[in-house]
Amino acid sequence: MVDTARVANIIDTYRRMGFTTALDDFGAGHAGLNLLARFQTDVIKLDMELIRGIDTSMPRRMIVEGLVRMFERMDIMVVAEGVETLGEYETLRNMGIRYIQGYLLARPGFKVLPIYDVPQSVGTRQIA
Repeated sequence: MVDTARVANIIDTYRRMGFTTALDDFGAGHAGLNLLARFQTDVIKLDMELIRGIDTSMPRRMIVEGLVRMFERMDIMVVAEGVETLGEYETLRNMGIRYIQGYLLARPGFKVLPIYDVPQSVGTRQIA
């Protein structure tokens, strides 16, 4: 992003018009803390590379937990991208992340609505 001042102006304009804005792929090299320091959107979508294997990676869990707490204080909604396993899903839900997207829930489609299926954990406890 070359002209962050222009982007900040666009975000402010959209917000005044009643639009919701989002920063996609947060945690990827091009969308990180420096951009967040310059402007805040209504929604942050955590990059799938940060989410991948979060259930088995303490460093990833610690990073995402810290980000979630920071975003809560900034009143920014969090979306986790690229959730593919039940373990990732459960870990993110236990962290308080409400909005999740990924192949675990539905595959992308063209001109169709995906069939949504809430994952079931092992046993009878339903995750919802």
